[in-house]
Amino acid sequence: MSLGSLLAANEPTLSPGGEAVVCVAVATLWTSPDRVRPVDEPALWVPARPRDWVESMSAEEREDLGGRTLSQLLLGERVQVQELRGDWARVVALGQPSSLDLRGYPGWLPSDQLSTLDGIHAAGVRVAARHRDRGQVEDRTGVWHVVVATATALRDDPDAALAVPGVTFGTRLMALGAPHDGWVPVAVPGRFEPAWAIEEDVAAVPPTPPTDNAEVLEWADRLRDVPYIWGGVSAYGVDCSGLVHLAWRRFGVTLPRDAHDQAATTAHIPLGQERPGDLYVFARGSHDIHHIGFVAAAPDGNTRQMLHACGDQGRVVLEEITGERADTLVGARRVTF
Repeated sequence: MSLGSLLAANEPTLSPGGEAVVCVAVATLWTSPDRVRPVDEPALWVPARPRDWVESMSAEEREDLGGRTLSQLLLGERVQVQELRGDWARVVALGQPSSLDLRGYPGWLPSDQLSTLDGIHAAGVRVAARHRDRGQVEDRTGVWHVVVATATALRDDPDAALAVPGVTFGTRLMALGAPHDGWVPVAVPGRFEPAWAIEEDVAAVPPTPPTDNAEVLEWADRLRDVPYIWGGVSAYGVDCSGLVHLAWRRFGVTLPRDAHDQAATTAHIPLGQERPGDLYVFARGSHDIHHIGFVAAAPDGNTRQMLHACGDQGRVVLEEITGERADTLVGARRVTF
């Protein structure tokens, strides 16, 4: 038996109160196991198939996701396990701040999509020394990277078998050594050996947030036309606050998951003073903020442009704020540091 097989056989099991990490590219967080439909099966598989899931749904089935899906967690995101029930785990997503729970976003995940091994301390760190011997000097061990391609795949070795398909924009990966021939070794939950990412598909997480939020807007715009999916936080489908959360992940910044929490934790900007990369927020009467999107251009009189995940159009769009949307515009917000 190999060392990896021996260690994997002794991997600790999930337990209430313990922590775990997502070991698939995209894990969908559900309100309850009994809210899953037959059409949702690709989202539950290992490996998960988020693209197949989204493309298999009719428009009506997508609209029916409200009350079923809550959010999505990307490869390597940490959770605290609250309860185990059959093939499911009730968890709190520790990297998605929420007013629902001070620890993070609560919901249910298939337990097979979780691992107790985070891969960060995996045996693959020896890759760094091996490639230094080959003349590589750029040891990136311990450096956090983020996926900047819309989607990519991690492989067992460069040009070898797939290890994790469908890794999406915004996923954070820790490098385990030096790049080699256009590939970077990275840690993957549940593996004792590194997987390999295409070097041009990832970038080191910036040491500081952007000084101009228009940079974030530029990255959010790369997700234009991505389908609207209630609870979506991936390049396969996003909702309005998921788009905001995901775009800021590119810069290593963790915003709350939901629109009203994002509005509550960002700085109020008087309408007329907003700049590209700021956020527009929307509410009806005295109700909570129900929608959010990026300011796409400086306002021109009463004309305002917004990039947002639009449920009515079923995708991420850049458009002028008019009609009912203009009537419910209640202000602007800015992410500040």
